[in-house]
Amino acid sequence: MLSPEEMRRAHIDLVDSLTLHPDSIDGIEELASITADAWMLIDDSTGLVFSSKNANKLVCMASITKMMTCLLALENGNLDDSVYIDEDSYIAKDSRVKLGDGFLLSDLIDEMMLISDNDAAYAIAKHIGGDTLSFCEMMNEKAAYLGMENTHFANPNGVPNIDNYSTANDLIKLCRYAMRDSSFASIVGTAEKDIPLLDGRHMPCHNTNVLLNSYEGCIGIKTGYTRQAGYCLASAATREGRTLYLVLLGSRSMSTRFTESALLLDYGFDKLAPNT
Repeated sequence: MLSPEEMRRAHIDLVDSLTLHPDSIDGIEELASITADAWMLIDDSTGLVFSSKNANKLVCMASITKMMTCLLALENGNLDDSVYIDEDSYIAKDSRVKLGDGFLLSDLIDEMMLISDNDAAYAIAKHIGGDTLSFCEMMNEKAAYLGMENTHFANPNGVPNIDNYSTANDLIKLCRYAMRDSSFASIVGTAEKDIPLLDGRHMPCHNTNVLLNSYEGCIGIKTGYTRQAGYCLASAATREGRTLYLVLLGSRSMSTRFTESALLLDYGFDKLAPNT
């Protein structure tokens, strides 16, 4: 009998047993306007790929990296542990946590994922792995377990590093696996939250994924941006009991990563409609 983890792992292989579905003529003209360098759109229940471009191209993944950091923290951490931002994890760039701030691990994970906090990711990695290098080894071991054959993690947050790369195909596997963890799904599906610190202060956080408020059925999951990676978005949406997953990488701007993701998701749901 398979364990819950093995069942989740088996499900993400479903796409490997099916032939990629070619883009139909209807709607394909609209997809031609997409600026993203790579993407993959998949129906989770069947593994059917509705649309893809450069899905196996090695690219930088920016803060989409944090999906793996979150997953490992949930699987290996004690969520009631206290975690402090120390000098090893405080780089004061693209972060709202400050040196000396303390959080429960569960709250720091929320803060990291909602606003994509880089220093929070370093603190979590150190707490779970003992040091960043050891945590990255955990990340790569998990990637291998998930069959992410063209992925390598070199840090826990996706800051620029030529050795931190993946593909749309691999990241779809991570999305589908991680979203079967109810705690992970709850975090990335949260539009806003008031994050408590151990000293009694609170940090209001609004999710960087605006599709949660603007796209019908959106349930997550993670934004990303660096100059090297461009604007990226892993997203998921559920309508009438069917869930689509999309990883979009290297879009032109902050706004196009959302409009292009919405366009692709609409395309997928149109293909699921009974009259198509």
